[in-house]
Amino acid sequence: MFPAAQMFSIVILLSFLAVSANADFFQFDSISNVSTYYFNYIYCNIWEGDCQPHQDDATQQVPTGDIWPGFPQYYTGMLTAWYCSLGQCCDSGDCRITNNITGLERDLQMKLHGQHLAQSVVLKAIQGFIKNPESNKPLTLSFHGWSGTGKNFVARIVADNLYRDGIKSECVRLFIAPFHFAHERLVDVYKYLCGFVCDQGQLREAIRDMVLRCPQTLFIFDEAEKLHPGLIDAIKPYMDHYDNVDGVSYRRAIFLFLSNIGGGAINEVALDFWHSGQNREDIGMEDLEHLLRAEAMEAEGGFAQSELMSGHLIDFFVPFLPLEYRHVKLCARDAYAARGLQPDEGTLDEVAKAMLYVPKEEKLFSAQGCKSIPQRINFFLP
Repeated sequence: MFPAAQMFSIVILLSFLAVSANADFFQFDSISNVSTYYFNYIYCNIWEGDCQPHQDDATQQVPTGDIWPGFPQYYTGMLTAWYCSLGQCCDSGDCRITNNITGLERDLQMKLHGQHLAQSVVLKAIQGFIKNPESNKPLTLSFHGWSGTGKNFVARIVADNLYRDGIKSECVRLFIAPFHFAHERLVDVYKYLCGFVCDQGQLREAIRDMVLRCPQTLFIFDEAEKLHPGLIDAIKPYMDHYDNVDGVSYRRAIFLFLSNIGGGAINEVALDFWHSGQNREDIGMEDLEHLLRAEAMEAEGGFAQSELMSGHLIDFFVPFLPLEYRHVKLCARDAYAARGLQPDEGTLDEVAKAMLYVPKEEKLFSAQGCKSIPQRINFFLP
């Protein structure tokens, strides 16, 4: 804690900054924003005023940079030390963004089962993007595979490790194609309006507004194969190699497209490896990425007909392999652990055996993946 004398000095300093914002010998806007920020923090968190502490405007964002050159360093150091003692300092300069690459690697390794390709490609793509602030375009990844193989799960892992509030972050936006864009005949409206379900008005404006409000954003499009090509083309400029679009740079945005496209081709490759006695871990990106690109080009829906494909703007096509019996058991173990339970091997076998497996002859791959496991274990609880 700070001594009373120092605390008094800080309050005096804040008051002085608020008044001096109208003077001629400081950077008016930056000082005004900084002093307003600190007063807002005191009002919200110490005096418990009626406010929204994470309100997304300039007065609620952590001040960064050299905001008052020439101002006595002693006072700025005192103010910074006091503020950081309250736990509000962030290396990124924006406390909403965590970029925990170590946590991302750990979660992909420990929580995602049977997906060695997705683990490797997603980690390297995200890590490379985060470490390269001068990227010449946004990062665009396309996840492919059967339902239940982990596409949504990985999208949430990415959100959880890049943002303090995970999928609920103000810097993350999830679009579900059949829910947000349900009527094809309204596609021209959707280009400009998110539809009656969307709550942020215009589609383009929703993306533009979030990019303006957050220095690093994440957009997730689930069931992307059901998007109309006109919708994808409407936001295609935001994923292209442009310095800016209408004065706004989108180069620090991440776009994830999740779809079932190519699921059949992925399964055939995995089955071929099994028939030939090879380990599924030997399947490489060279075995699948060209197939996924071809499948996406030929599939019905938005991908095949959109400029996203013809413009080669997808950085990586990420395959999610079908899950085997052993992977289903691991998913069941995690589902029990999430409830604070430690089942024995017999119980895990019972859960795994209750799932449907294909092809009919081999019964090798789980038809539902791990998607229904949390509900399935209810039948095996005492």
